[in-house]
This record gives sequence, C-alpha cells and structure tokens, in this order.
Amino acid sequence: MEATSVKILFFDIGGVLLTNGWGHRSRMEACELFSLDYAEVTELHTFIFNVYEMGSINLDEYLDTVVFNRPRDFAREDFKEFMFRQSQELPGMLQWLKEWKKDCGFRIIAINNEGKELNDYRVKKFKLHDCFDAFISSCEVKLRKPDPAIFNLALGVALAKPSQCVYFDDRPMFANAAQKIGIKAFHHTDFETTKNILENLKKENQSNLK
Repeated sequence: MEATSVKILFFDIGGVLLTNGWGHRSRMEACELFSLDYAEVTELHTFIFNVYEMGSINLDEYLDTVVFNRPRDFAREDFKEFMFRQSQELPGMLQWLKEWKKDCGFRIIAINNEGKELNDYRVKKFKLHDCFDAFISSCEVKLRKPDPAIFNLALGVALAKPSQCVYFDDRPMFANAAQKIGIKAFHHTDFETTKNILENLKKENQSNLK
C-alpha cells in the first residue's frame, strides 16, 4: 500500500528563511558602492554564476571573472565582506521554525542553490543546523534547481516517496519542478501563510498517528 502520510519537509532557504545570498538587488548596491558597471557585471554574472553555484569554481574564481577582471581601487576582502553582509534573516520564519521543529514530528531538509562560501557562511551565521536535519546544496551535490535530479537526490537522502514529502519555495518555477515529480509543493509568499500550512500538516500528522 502506498504510504501517503507526510514525513519530510523540504525547504528552500533564500527567500523563505533568509534573504537571497547574492541577488540582483545586492549586485545593484555593490555596483553603486564600488563604482562598477552594472550592465557588465550582470552579463558576466549571468555567464558564470551557475558554475559557481554548482561548486565547479570557488568564490575567488567567480570574482576574478565578474569583478576583478581588471585592476580595482578597492580590496577583494572588502568586496567579499559586502557580499556576506547581504545575508539577513527574514522576519519571523527562521526562529519560529527552529522552535516548531522540536516537536513537529517531521524531518526537515534544505534544498537550495548556493555557492559554497556563501552557503557555509549562512549555515554558520544563522545556525541553520538548528533548523535542518540535512542540506541538499547545489555546491555540494553538483545539481541545481529546477533540475529534477536534485529533488530525486533529496528523496533518496530522505529515503522517502514523493507522496511523503512537502516542499516550500519562494519561486513558483522551483515549486512546480518539485510538483512534477510528485512532491506536494507550496509557493512561499509570507511567514503567516506558510506557518498556517505547517500547523495544519502537523495536526494532520498527529491525527494519522492516533
């Protein structure tokens, strides 16, 4: 008989729990602060960022292509410090989820696209181990959303069927990619909406255990 009770919650990180690690707004601010050509940075970033997120190059190699492809009047470390500062906790969700996890009855696993240095910084800075049981990060597994292979890998790590899993992502395209392989997925829009969904999942799970 096909198991249908939810056992695993998959979450994106950027846009759900934290701000994006290196989104277009951050790049715009960086270009203004460091007097860079935004059009040039955007073009070079578009070519190389996916390669960085999949762990094929490190942060310095990404910056060699996008920023330090010519002499600059600012230090590399100053620019990297600016990049790390862009990561901020979004209101409500992360701290609530850390507490909710303690007796929710689910395992919680991250599925995120992130370059290694940014990913490592965010996990440590925001104590994400208090929230997640495992991390399926693009830089470590060499796969990126929306590739269905990253969701299938997550299912393998969790040893769970798609029907036993629920996924939350702020990008509809990624939520749809999970939905296509049978994972029930929700487009995260705000803390209160996702909180209500999670509370209902917890109630359903507790009811199924009775």
